[in-house]
Amino acid sequence: MQVFEIVIALLLGGAGLAAVARRIATPYPALVAVAGAALALWPRVPTLVLDPELALALFVAPVLLDAAFDASQRDLRVNWRPVTSLALGAVALTVVVVALVAHALVPGMPWAAAIALGAIVAPPDAAAATTVLKQLRPPHRLLVILEGESLFNDASALLVYRVAVGAAATGFVSGWRLVPMVLFVTIGSVLLGLVLARVMMVSTAHIDDVATAVIVQFCGTFAVWMLAERLHLSGILTMVIFAMAVSRRAAGIIPARVRVPSYAVWEVAVFVLNVLAFVLVGLQLRLIVTRLERAARIEYAWVAAAVCAAAILARIAWVMLAATRKSAGFSPRAAMLIGWCGMRGTVTLAAALALPVAFPHRDLILVTAFGVVLGTLVLQGMTLRPLLTRLRLEDDGAVEREVRLARVETLRAALEASAECPGAETAELVRRRYELLLRRAEAELASDGTAAESSEASELWRELECDAEVVRAATAAERQRLTAMRADGTIGDAAFQKIEQELDLEELDLDVVLRAEVR
Repeated sequence: MQVFEIVIALLLGGAGLAAVARRIATPYPALVAVAGAALALWPRVPTLVLDPELALALFVAPVLLDAAFDASQRDLRVNWRPVTSLALGAVALTVVVVALVAHALVPGMPWAAAIALGAIVAPPDAAAATTVLKQLRPPHRLLVILEGESLFNDASALLVYRVAVGAAATGFVSGWRLVPMVLFVTIGSVLLGLVLARVMMVSTAHIDDVATAVIVQFCGTFAVWMLAERLHLSGILTMVIFAMAVSRRAAGIIPARVRVPSYAVWEVAVFVLNVLAFVLVGLQLRLIVTRLERAARIEYAWVAAAVCAAAILARIAWVMLAATRKSAGFSPRAAMLIGWCGMRGTVTLAAALALPVAFPHRDLILVTAFGVVLGTLVLQGMTLRPLLTRLRLEDDGAVEREVRLARVETLRAALEASAECPGAETAELVRRRYELLLRRAEAELASDGTAAESSEASELWRELECDAEVVRAATAAERQRLTAMRADGTIGDAAFQKIEQELDLEELDLDVVLRAEVR
């Protein structure tokens, strides 16, 4: 009961810290990380140990699906070079540098454990950076690169992590088996993600109840992860492919009355999981801190600080080196910002928690991983705003131009569709959207909410139905045109989602009218 009370209090505190973070343009995980560190040092905090096998599935799967669902596939294709460079090259360099530093500071640490530590702290969490950057409106391309990197650097880092953990358990790893395993995992994960996306869309196509739809979405997310892990594939890569494939089909299958509340639920769930990750790490760190001698605490703190510095510098070095090549496609100023956006987050915490209990130097790795997360979030996260201001990287307006274009094209499609409806007057289409609500309210007011027995009431309802059909046909045409513009690459997902939200709100307004009956 005490643990439950602490978790509830910290969730409420996390909401307050998130509000403060928005005001000062700081990633809210930075403040939550500080709270987690305070929790580890609080004298009367109970200890809690999470099942290692549960950590990655619980904290990574939903967060990753939420990020991948919103990713723009068109923009990722355009920026595949810098995204690949960061997701593979920067991660590889960080793993090597961190492993060398850790092994030098702790000579007794096996190389497999040192490499596992490098893989744990290698992948940055772009959500922490983009939370701040979106408020400051940098060039959209920088956001695409950071978000794209975060989708694939987790897969590359955790593949190394899996190999290292396996090597620590068996004592060796065969190079001849490594390449076929990578190929099998990559190809198998992509195919599995595509197949499961189709299965999910077929299964949820006829679910109209919001609660049922949300439960199926969450259970389906965990099922995808668990199935991938059971088949010895990459849960992260499978989840990314699954989410991207689902996002392409969901717009035409899921109705607005399900999509709008389910998006809100997912946003809350991701926030809760991020807070819980820091809470659980704080509770486990408390257990570690209490059984360490003073000298050991100092050693752990020194290792954590050195690894944090190594991780930060390795990323900056790779990005600045990439900026010198024309193929990178970004300026030195942009490279400075990208290099500094290396905050670690939920994936690092979850990977550290997922280490087997008997893993060599597990306590040191867990403390170091949390130290890297805390250090990068506080140091880099809280200085990101002044850095961006100093670099003068401003929004190029690309998304807003696409939004304006999409709005014009969808309204043209609506007028064309309404012109084909018998008896419809296209010049009054926009006005009729709002008349539906007004006329319905006037009818209820006139009848005092009771059954209307006059012929005028029946005629009114027939007119409402007719107008509703015009609006419904126009909205359907808007959605078709919007989907076609995204499919042919005219607009990206950022513009698509903005216009889709507008259409969803219009559709919900129409549903308010049609759910009631004029009596």
